[in-house]
Amino acid sequence: MFSLLKRCFIVLALLVVMLSLASYWWLQRYVQQPLPLQQSVELRVESGSNLTRVLQKLEAENALFGGKPQLAGVRVYARLSGLTDIQAGDYRLQPGVTPTQLLQQLNSGQVVYHQVTLPEGLTVKQWLQRLRQQPHLSSELSDSELLAFINGNPEGWLFPDSYRYQRGDSIEQILQQSHQAMKETLEKLWQQRDVGLPYQTPYEALIMASIIEKETGVDWERPQIAGVFVRRLQKGMRLQTDPTVIYGLGDRYQGNLTRSHLREKTAYNTYVIKGLPPTPIANPGADAIYAALHPAEGEALYFVAKGDGSHYFSATLAEHEKAVDKYQRKQRRSDYRSAPVN
Repeated sequence: MFSLLKRCFIVLALLVVMLSLASYWWLQRYVQQPLPLQQSVELRVESGSNLTRVLQKLEAENALFGGKPQLAGVRVYARLSGLTDIQAGDYRLQPGVTPTQLLQQLNSGQVVYHQVTLPEGLTVKQWLQRLRQQPHLSSELSDSELLAFINGNPEGWLFPDSYRYQRGDSIEQILQQSHQAMKETLEKLWQQRDVGLPYQTPYEALIMASIIEKETGVDWERPQIAGVFVRRLQKGMRLQTDPTVIYGLGDRYQGNLTRSHLREKTAYNTYVIKGLPPTPIANPGADAIYAALHPAEGEALYFVAKGDGSHYFSATLAEHEKAVDKYQRKQRRSDYRSAPVN
C-alpha cells in the first residue's frame, strides 16, 4: 500500500514538473512572439493604472491578445520577471513588438516625447503663443502668472533651444528649463568676456545681445554688428537701431516704421535716448551673447541692409549715406533699414 502511494506521489510530482516546464516553455515562446500589430498604436497609460488594467485596455481596443488565457499568461510572466510596475504616460507600440518588449517599455517608462523649438529673436509674448499651441502641453495659469517666477522683466531671460516634453508636462516647466539655461549660459560667457567692454553687468550684455539678434540677418555678421554698437556706446553715440523702436511701440507697430515713430520719446527709442534700452527686446541665442561679449574689431560705425540678409558696413557718415542711397533709396525699400544714422 505504501509503495503504491509512493509511486503515485512520484508520478504526480513528475506530472507537476512536466506541466510547469510546459507552461514555462509556452510562456517563453508566447512572450517572444510579435503582437499582431499592422501599424503603430498609441497607448495612453493614466496615472494610477495597474498592469492588468492596461493589458485589458489593449485587448479590448486592439485585440492584441488571444483572450483571458493569454492575458493571464502575460501577467504571470510579468510577475516572474519583476515587470509589474508601470509608468504613466504615452507609449507608441510599433509593429513587431513582443509582450516582453511591451512590459519592458511600460516598466522603464519609455514614453513618447514631443518637442517644441523656440528660436532666437522671439519675444516672451511670442514664445507663450507658441507654447500654448503645442499638443499635450498646457497650463491653467495666465501669461503673467507663468512668468512670475522670473524676477523683474522676463524679456531676454529665456534661452532659445529645442525642448522635449511628454503628455502632462506644463508650460511653466518649459519656461523654467529655458530660464535656467539662459542664466547658466550668460554667466559662463560673461566670465569669458573681452576686456574694455561698455557693460557694467551681465544684464547689460544681455540687452545688447538681444539687439544684435534682431539686427542680424546672416549668422556670420553678428560680431561685426556687435562691433558697431559697442563702438557707438564707447564714443557716446546713440545706438539708433530700429528694432528697439519697434519693441517700444508694442502692438501699435503694424509693419511700417514712420519718421514720427523715430521721433517719439519712449524708453526704447534709441534714436532719442542715449545708451542701452532698459531691458532686452527679445530672447537672444548663445551666438548673439558671445558676439556682444566678443565684438569684432574695426572702425565701422554704420551699417545698412543690402536686401539679401547681409549688411554694408561703413566707417564714415558719408560712406554710409552712399550705401543707403544704393541699397535703399534707389531700390525703394520700405522695410526697416538696420542703419544707424545721425
